[in-house]
Amino acid sequence: MGRTALRWLLALGLFGCLNAHAASPVWAIRGAHNTVYLAGSIHLLPSDDTALPPAFDRAYADAAKLVMEIDLGKFDPLEASVWMMDHGALPPGVKLRQVLGEARYLRVTSAAASLGVAAAGLDLQAPWMVGIELTEAAYTHEGFDPEAGVEEQLVRRAQADGKATAGLETLPEELGGLIALSREDQVRMLDETLDELKDIKSEMADIVTAWRGGDAARLATLLSSEYKAFPALYRPLVLERNERWLPQIEQLLHAQQNCMVVVGSLHLVGEGGLLEQLRKRGYTARQLN
Repeated sequence: MGRTALRWLLALGLFGCLNAHAASPVWAIRGAHNTVYLAGSIHLLPSDDTALPPAFDRAYADAAKLVMEIDLGKFDPLEASVWMMDHGALPPGVKLRQVLGEARYLRVTSAAASLGVAAAGLDLQAPWMVGIELTEAAYTHEGFDPEAGVEEQLVRRAQADGKATAGLETLPEELGGLIALSREDQVRMLDETLDELKDIKSEMADIVTAWRGGDAARLATLLSSEYKAFPALYRPLVLERNERWLPQIEQLLHAQQNCMVVVGSLHLVGEGGLLEQLRKRGYTARQLN
């Protein structure tokens, strides 16, 4: 499974909307003695369109430390794979066909076959894990390269430059919201995943274009309303994680060195977004051109 699998939930929807006049998805926030750059990420990029907006380069160059959702500088793919298999399995004696019912199970196996995924490998997995498997395969099939995502590019730079890296959460914290979903909500999430598979390439092309140009209206249409229509998913994947991250970002704003924080853009803006929460605490965010 490895590192690309956990990118599913990030790639599927944690992007979000930007201000309508956005020049880039990067904001500078002044602390008492430093600057924290808060950057909205797209965690997967097409293999033929991997260049980051210039504001990312400027923020990275001015930062002494790179902070991501998970510290990819210390990420162990094998350990993550073992953890996901342990926590993404159905209870002993339970098979996916029993959980989904015959019609839905046939839909899953058909999608798996079209993507070259062995259906037998899905039979013991919880619905949320099946969604990860199928979405990972679909992105790979459509030419999206997990090694060319924003964080992957930046962490390679940091390692080459000897720059410190850190994470806002652990893998169990990141995926805990999916594990805690009711069986009904997991199945609903899988249904929505299956609905979206056929349109991944065109939708992601739209997302990348909107992200590069800061097209708030388009991004909101593509992403935000869908997540808010599914509060059981939106709350743990976005709002609760924002609440956990906010004190850590405030700590960074009281440090001495500049820092770059990179998270999925949906975490930054809108109701409950990190930018709104920081402004309520008296910080001013300046968007980079």
